[in-house]
Amino acid sequence: MLSAVMDYLRSCWGPASPTGPPRRGSDAAGRQDGLLWYKDGGQVVDGEFSMAVVQANNLLEDHSQVESGPLSATDPSLQGTFVGVYDGHGGPETARYINDHLFNHLRRFASEHKCMSADVIRKAFRATEEGFISVVSSQWSLRPQLAAVGSCCLVGVICSGTLYVANLGDSRAVLGRLVKGTGEVLAMQLSAEHNASYEEVRRELQAAHPDDPHIVVLKHNVWRVKGIIQITRSIGDVYLKKPEFNREPLHAKFRLQETFRRPLLSSDPAITVHQIQPTDKFIIFASDGLWEHLSNQEAVDMVQSSPRNILLTSQGIARRLVKAAMQEAAKKREMRYSDLKKIDRGVRRHFHDDITVIVVFFDSNATATAAWSRPTVSLRGGGVPIPSNTLAPFSVPTELNSSY
Repeated sequence: MLSAVMDYLRSCWGPASPTGPPRRGSDAAGRQDGLLWYKDGGQVVDGEFSMAVVQANNLLEDHSQVESGPLSATDPSLQGTFVGVYDGHGGPETARYINDHLFNHLRRFASEHKCMSADVIRKAFRATEEGFISVVSSQWSLRPQLAAVGSCCLVGVICSGTLYVANLGDSRAVLGRLVKGTGEVLAMQLSAEHNASYEEVRRELQAAHPDDPHIVVLKHNVWRVKGIIQITRSIGDVYLKKPEFNREPLHAKFRLQETFRRPLLSSDPAITVHQIQPTDKFIIFASDGLWEHLSNQEAVDMVQSSPRNILLTSQGIARRLVKAAMQEAAKKREMRYSDLKKIDRGVRRHFHDDITVIVVFFDSNATATAAWSRPTVSLRGGGVPIPSNTLAPFSVPTELNSSY
């Protein structure tokens, strides 16, 4: 427990990222344009990637990373690419904690197992959850609001021709696959979403809590767990997983009136294992801020219709997807995109959520011919930099603030 607490405190007072805060004109660390941060193109072991983040909340609650190179701390031959999208709610602390710890846990377990596997990924998720619970416990008397902070967690790992997609919450991974007969590129969703708005998710939750007829409640025409939160799996949200944190000094707005005997939310990820085919062109990882405005096929069509050299020359495809989502958000509010861009963070959340997009283009020859010549990548998504030694100010969530 003490080591987990010390790791968290180091992350608070240490640098926000190995590359430091993004700077205008810095290709290595990404570029900043108002509330938009982007890295238009770069190489990873398994191909190329494009990455973009736009901030809407007062404090950026989306965190993300791309790591490429050795996936084991002891075996340099275990090469691959790790992608993480962490959509926080209630504050940025859980998403930031995941960004600081999940990949390191994955490398540790890959070293122990001497391979990459779904079991390795599941253990990394479990260790990250346990570490954050330790932080909540140690900070309980000083910062009880940490118990009400959580994060969705979408991870992709590409290793030796296999793609692993692990997910908690409602971020989404969508594959673009070529249909040889027609030349079309079709969207294939590879992640399972955990949101009470889906009937099958509600049935799953009701089956897990047969003694609680009010485990999901329709509130203001939205299905929520106990009338509070839409997602059914997450890291964090400790006050809904451990009854000892469902009490004072946690703010009364969060506390349930009744106690509970088993966790109301799960931290066990749904994992898909996919063997990459020659017809698999690319995969889009994105927080739900993108999918609120674009369908799977619309996003895939936009990626496919963009020339590949756009990654290294003009506007990267991740940035184009973020822009398309913002244009749709402006259209829904009957306003111009140029006017939406002028709205500052905080107020911007009334129009769209934080949005994170990472696109990875597969190169079937990369691992065989060029993996060792490509630079190791360790990059975190940006947005307007926030001090790493500050916690989000306490606030009571509003219905408008998020879908959670």
